[in-house]
Amino acid sequence: MKALVLRRAGIAQIEDVPPPVRKPGQVLLRVRYVGLCGTDLNSFRGRNPLVSYPRIPGHEIAATVVETDGDFSVIPVGTDVTLSPYTSCGRCGACRNQRSNACQMNQTLGVQRDGALTEYIAVPAEKLFPARLKLHELCLVEPLTVGFHAVARGRVTNTDTVAIFGCGGVGLGAVSACAFRGARTIAIDVDESKLQIALQAGASHAIHAQKEDVPAVLKELTEGLGPQVVIEAVGRPETFLAAVEVVAFTGRVVYIGYAKEPVPYETRLFVQKELDILGTRNALPQDFREVIAMLELKRFPVDAAISAIVPMEEAPQAFAAWAADPARFTKIIVSC
Repeated sequence: MKALVLRRAGIAQIEDVPPPVRKPGQVLLRVRYVGLCGTDLNSFRGRNPLVSYPRIPGHEIAATVVETDGDFSVIPVGTDVTLSPYTSCGRCGACRNQRSNACQMNQTLGVQRDGALTEYIAVPAEKLFPARLKLHELCLVEPLTVGFHAVARGRVTNTDTVAIFGCGGVGLGAVSACAFRGARTIAIDVDESKLQIALQAGASHAIHAQKEDVPAVLKELTEGLGPQVVIEAVGRPETFLAAVEVVAFTGRVVYIGYAKEPVPYETRLFVQKELDILGTRNALPQDFREVIAMLELKRFPVDAAISAIVPMEEAPQAFAAWAADPARFTKIIVSC
């Protein structure tokens, strides 16, 4: 069967690979669409320290069930599904605390193990999520769950004002999650088109960080208090610092992105403001269910969030174009 293989940094090609062999308890899936995310781009560029080569990427999946354990399966053949791409060991501290999303031994599809940019995959049945969604909508579930989990970590409610730095795929998930919970949501980015999509996703305000004074606008919008929750979905030192500077006293700061270099914090703000500083990683099953519920209610601008849908044969060129101009794309989906 055909698969897209990252042979080494900067080299992606279509190759023949052996078909999967389904084990008991697994479901054989025909892969229909796979969304590409920033992790895949970093793997292509050679900037993902967790990936080794050669590697089949892809973990944002829309697929159809083609083979199961028969009467023992709760998901019948022909069902369209998405899936959780993470593993969990069941033994580490995170797993024992019912937070398997942060499993110390996690292996994500397309990163530490081969992913879904191929024709068929076999996965454990418990990882599947059926939904009344179109195939390209199913592709958006997993990336949106990462933002939804960040919002859950931040304990966002309908009484909160939330500021979100970054309106890429993950940041849009956080925007839509806050709006879905009824929070007043402020989107911050340097790209006007991404801000427009964030407004369609439920943001009540959009701040262009290169044209406006972000701290001043946030003070104006919050009567000088600052937002109760700030979510960082950029991964740059300046936005890591800005999060603790603009958040309200006794507020919550949630970090999704990795800063690629050390961040020189003024730790006085941690204490003076009595902040909750929170990390967030991957997603839990309840995040998948919440995203699916939102998408089934048509509460997300699906078509606006997708930049391009390309056949697998054109995926190597799509990777190269994305690497050359990352700002040009919000979401690329590959048809398998």
